[in-house]
Amino acid sequence: MTLNVIAREAADDNGPILSLKDVSFAIEGRILLHPLTLDLASGKSIALIGHNGSGKSTLLKIIGRQQSPTGGTIHFEGKPQENWGTRAFARRLAYLPQRTPAAPGMLVKELVALGRYPWHGALGRFSATDKAKVEEAIELTGIGPFSERMVDTLSGGERQRVWLAMLVAQDATCLLLDEPISALDIGHQLEVLSLTHDLCREKGITIVTVLHDVNMAARFCDEIVALHSGRLIAHGAPEDVMTPEELARIYDVRMDIIHQPSSGRLVALAR
Repeated sequence: MTLNVIAREAADDNGPILSLKDVSFAIEGRILLHPLTLDLASGKSIALIGHNGSGKSTLLKIIGRQQSPTGGTIHFEGKPQENWGTRAFARRLAYLPQRTPAAPGMLVKELVALGRYPWHGALGRFSATDKAKVEEAIELTGIGPFSERMVDTLSGGERQRVWLAMLVAQDATCLLLDEPISALDIGHQLEVLSLTHDLCREKGITIVTVLHDVNMAARFCDEIVALHSGRLIAHGAPEDVMTPEELARIYDVRMDIIHQPSSGRLVALAR
């Protein structure tokens, strides 16, 4: 199945939240991302998948303005990315890196409150609205029981939920998550991805997540975007991408697709 066949129109009535045209990235003569054109719909949970070095994290960083593309254009909410001011952009889009920084001596609730920085700045007052957004984020992410604890005393899964709470408090319309479950055990992986899925549904935000596990992507995401060697090779609903032919193109591995007996979900198994 070709990209043109499986790609779907990724736009709601107001157009896509992100529109990329011929976006590329090269460094020291190496092309890490070939010219890529892609629309991502509002209010969807979207997985970025592909083998190691396929360009997933590079693409996410470019979308989040963590690095500049070599070529091409990006529109966010219908406006050229470069026309967004730093604070205005941070109020609408939040980025969680693959490795979150340490937070020594900081309470959970204090870290969550940092999500309000784009709204009041370094010298601004913490308003009633800021307080309400922090409380909402703590409730939505279920971290109330340890909101008074130090961040560095938490387990890996608990810390990821706290960082997600900070992004929720930021009140952005789009969250970018770079491998948020890579260092977690299976229980915490399910917990974190269930949380992102629920946030997408409850708040209507767009969440773009870099994932290695295609089964997790198919289970928790509405759309899958696949890269191979810096090229976009697939974009569609999980059922479109979860075929032996597509997965062989994406991962260079032959896989079988089965229906999980307990849920009916599609599951990929390496041969």
